[in-house]
Amino acid sequence: MPDLLIELFSEEIPARMQGKAAADFKKLVTDGLVEAGLTYASAGAFSTPRRLVLSVEELTAESRAVREERKGPRVDAPVAALEGFLRSTGLTKDQLEVREDKKAQVYFAVVEKPGRAADAIVAEVLEGVIRNFPWPKSMRWGSGSLRWVRPLQSVLCLMVDEAGARVVPFEIDGIRAGNTTEGHRFMGAGRFAVTSFDDYRVKLSRAKVMLDAAEREGQIWQEATNMAFAAGLEVVEDRGLLAEVAGLVEWPVVLMGQIGEEFMGLPPEVLQTSMKEHQKFFSVRNPRTGRIERFITVANIEAADGGAAILKGNQKVLRARLSDARFFWENDLRVAKGGMGDWAEGLRAVTFHNKLGSQAERIERIAALAREIAPLVGADAALAEQAAKVAKLDLRSSMVGEFPELQGVMGRYYALEAGMAASVADACRDHYSPLGPADAVPVEPVSVAVALADKIDTLTGFWAIDEKPTGSKDPFALRRAALGVIRLVLVNGVRASLLNVFDRHFSIALVLARKVGEQISGEMSKTEDADLLAFFHDRLKVFLRDQGIRHDVIDACLAMPGNDDLTLLVKRAQALQSFLTSDDGTNLLQGFKRANNILSQAEAKDGVEYSFGADPKFAESDAERALFNALDVAEQAIGPAMRAEDFAAAMGAMAQLRAPIDAFFEAVQINAENEILRRNRLNLLHRIRAICAGVADLTKVEG
Repeated sequence: MPDLLIELFSEEIPARMQGKAAADFKKLVTDGLVEAGLTYASAGAFSTPRRLVLSVEELTAESRAVREERKGPRVDAPVAALEGFLRSTGLTKDQLEVREDKKAQVYFAVVEKPGRAADAIVAEVLEGVIRNFPWPKSMRWGSGSLRWVRPLQSVLCLMVDEAGARVVPFEIDGIRAGNTTEGHRFMGAGRFAVTSFDDYRVKLSRAKVMLDAAEREGQIWQEATNMAFAAGLEVVEDRGLLAEVAGLVEWPVVLMGQIGEEFMGLPPEVLQTSMKEHQKFFSVRNPRTGRIERFITVANIEAADGGAAILKGNQKVLRARLSDARFFWENDLRVAKGGMGDWAEGLRAVTFHNKLGSQAERIERIAALAREIAPLVGADAALAEQAAKVAKLDLRSSMVGEFPELQGVMGRYYALEAGMAASVADACRDHYSPLGPADAVPVEPVSVAVALADKIDTLTGFWAIDEKPTGSKDPFALRRAALGVIRLVLVNGVRASLLNVFDRHFSIALVLARKVGEQISGEMSKTEDADLLAFFHDRLKVFLRDQGIRHDVIDACLAMPGNDDLTLLVKRAQALQSFLTSDDGTNLLQGFKRANNILSQAEAKDGVEYSFGADPKFAESDAERALFNALDVAEQAIGPAMRAEDFAAAMGAMAQLRAPIDAFFEAVQINAENEILRRNRLNLLHRIRAICAGVADLTKVEG
């Protein structure tokens, strides 16, 4: 079986596109080969700044011959039906067979497709892949019609078997496939021929090209950390930057440079962000002081002077960049020390949303809500309100204008410069968090209060103006905001009624909406409260499912009172999940469902509700009397446990009903001929249902 090697060689492919392009290249080609009737053992895709590469091992030499029978129209069908069938099969009428089929004569086509050589299939598939490749952006060049991310220069396409290597006959837009490639743009020695993937990889390495992106990343990181360690420093880890830099070079050469002493007064986040965004430098930190003192750059060439000239040029450009950052920083400090009043005033001219007013108006709402939330999270109300009023002022700073990703981070520095409490400054930094599922959750009370207020204001505001997520569209990131609230509440064990919080804050949003021209009914709030709570419940289901809690368990708990207290709700769901995975829980659930089904059927048939109290004096057997006693004991234990929110104890008491319920059903006929006994036993089943319903709605749980 032959091996296949393909290389598409071009001008530089943007680093951000390389990983996906390699994966797409592999999938599109291998899927095309399989659809054409070929099979293979394995495939691997690679990318460098100038090439996409695919290696396919043990490809079948040709596709199998295919014989297909297709049923057509009846012999007496209209002519148009026959003509359509002939077009679809590519046959003529005299090539069709007439067969008996269900008391009628029907045309049948026998289509035979001979096997095809792999070379022809590869050429056909490759042309389709190249012409329809899903680049985010592509271009045309010269007089050709082909589009590629950057001008495509050559195609290497080899089939390798026991007889040796042969070029697959292939041409696209004047580019003829061959068996040659070239190495590094500056350190390579022109084009060279290859005979297999192994030969290709070895010769590329000699020509100063490291084919595997993961290998380039590993070498960059190892050399960078070794250099830093030798100087008593450490590299600030940034996996995204590492992947990007590995996509910028074919032969990584790691160099370490010095940052001017005049820039040491800048916050480390400013140094790190400026170097990363403008020059793709890694920051090197002094672990004793936390200062960023040096940088790592990755060159794409081995220089004769060991990289001295490269470092000199980089440090010159870096000095200019950091001079700009220092200018922004010093200007911002003057405003911060003056109380940040200019920034606060400036936010009045910044629109948050045309139906929800300016950023300044939004800050007023968040501050009011943060003050209300503060007691629920153990925060000082005055500090929470103050933090909310200054948390977004850095949006008007020069530094955040230059580096928007530093919003919040710079706010902390400016709040400290303004002489504010550390908890207020920390809230400026933390109130955007958590932004994603991997983001840390704030735990300092003032930060929690402001973070919750910020996200709840976003949600209630957009709910009030009916701008809700639809399908996959969520332009205002409301799902992320809801998940942020959920994580803040659960991590910090916040006990609060979300409905109460929504209701009070909706009124503020509605007043503002009317002020900016929205006509919204005053009755809207209650409906929107419930709708927003349902949205939270949907987000919570996703969150808990990821933690292994079953959807039906969540539904059983959502059906209970207090479902707007997320901490209580999750505590109940966790206890129920644990209970239902035990033998007692599984068997009790079966007993409950049996009792509930019999009772529901009887109530539907009789048109009455059997909930008037079962009387033990009508019990006829020991099993029946034992169930009365067990229900009394369970009731006495479950009530106090539920009031104390000790769900484990409540479910433990419920578990004690398993054996008495099983014995009851074994010994007793519910639908007895004696009507008094029947009613009494149905009322007894109602007690089972009512006691269990006090813990969770087990009707929602799947059997």
